[in-house]
Amino acid sequence: MNFSSLLTIFLVSFLFSVPVITAQDEDYGAKISNLINKSNTKELAQYFNSTIQLVLPGDEGRYSRVQAEFIIKDFFSNYPPKSFNINHQGSSTDGSKYYIGDYKSGKKTFRTYFLVKKINDQKLIHQLRFEEDK
Repeated sequence: MNFSSLLTIFLVSFLFSVPVITAQDEDYGAKISNLINKSNTKELAQYFNSTIQLVLPGDEGRYSRVQAEFIIKDFFSNYPPKSFNINHQGSSTDGSKYYIGDYKSGKKTFRTYFLVKKINDQKLIHQLRFEEDK
């Protein structure tokens, strides 16, 4: 094979792989979104890093996965989900992914943000924020 044939094969392969990468990110966001909508803290916590930064009404700090699960469970008890939708997602220069959405509970809306980093081939949530819209 000559150089131009190899280059063509490489470019075609690359072009077909880009949508797959985006689809995987969307699937991950959809999976987390679904768990938040169901207030399924047990499964959601499986996607937490061993330590995670939480920002919630009246609570902010860095917690272990187990502590964070109970704190989020308490949040969902106080603010049961009416709906959660991801409005925006993107990538940071360090390769991490972020998702921004709206969490609705009763008459309250919370701007929600979660940051995902890949550690040892596993995507884990390092930061989760629910901040009340005023």
